[in-house]
Amino acid sequence: MIVKEVYAKGILSKSKVFDYTINPYIGCEHGCTYCYARFMKRFTGHSEKWGEFVDVKVNAPQLLQREIKKKQVGRVWVSGVCDPYQPFEKEYEITRSCLEILLEQAWPVTIQTKSPLVIRDLDLLRKSNEVEVGFTITTSNDSIREIFEFNSPKIDHRIDALKELHSIGVKTFAMIAPMLPEAEGLVAQLHGKVHYVLVDKMNYHYADKTYRKYGLEYAMSAEFFAQKKKELVDAFKKEEMQYRFIY
Repeated sequence: MIVKEVYAKGILSKSKVFDYTINPYIGCEHGCTYCYARFMKRFTGHSEKWGEFVDVKVNAPQLLQREIKKKQVGRVWVSGVCDPYQPFEKEYEITRSCLEILLEQAWPVTIQTKSPLVIRDLDLLRKSNEVEVGFTITTSNDSIREIFEFNSPKIDHRIDALKELHSIGVKTFAMIAPMLPEAEGLVAQLHGKVHYVLVDKMNYHYADKTYRKYGLEYAMSAEFFAQKKKELVDAFKKEEMQYRFIY
C-alpha cells in the first residue's frame, strides 16, 4: 500500500447525488473489484492498481472550515468516490474532523461506508437529527464478498454496526449495489436495523474478469437482475420494509 499525504485545493464539491460531496481520501484500501471509483485513476495519475494506493487530504478540515462559510447549506455525501472510514481513517481522523465541522454548522450529512469504524464517531452522530448512515452490502454470503471485496469488512460486522446505530436513533439505510448472488438473503438480516434499503444493479464492467474467473457470468445478465429483483421485492414485502430500486 502506497500512502501519500497531499494538500487538496478544495474539499466541498457539488454532487449529482446530493447537494455536495466530501472525499477525504483519494483511493480506497478496500479495493473492491467492481468499484465505479476506479475511473479516478484517469485524473489522478496513479500507476498503482486500485486498492494499492491512498492519498490522504491532510488539509481537508482546514479547507472545509473556509468553504462552508461561503456556500449555501445543503446535504453532504460522505463520500462519493472513496470509503470515508477505510482503515487509514483510524490513524488520520480526516473524516471525523470534517464531520465535526459540518455538524457544528448544522449541515445535513449522509455517510456511506462499508466500515464499522463509523461507530467510533457515535458521540458526534447522536447529536444531530440530520445525519443518516448507510452501509453498502452486496450479498449475504461472505464467500461471495471475499471474491469481490476481499479487503472489506465482513457482512455481519456491517450489519452489527447498523444495529447499533439504529438502536440509538441514528437514521440508517443499506445500499445493495452491485446486486451480487444471494443478495436477497440480506433482507431478513437487515430487518429492524435500517429505515430503508436502496438497490442498484450497478452493472459496471470493472469486475468482468472476476465474474468469469469464478464462473459467475450469469450474475451479469438481464435475467439474473430480473429474478433477483423479484426475490428482493418478495422479501421486502414479507418483512414490511421500505425499499427503492434506483435503476
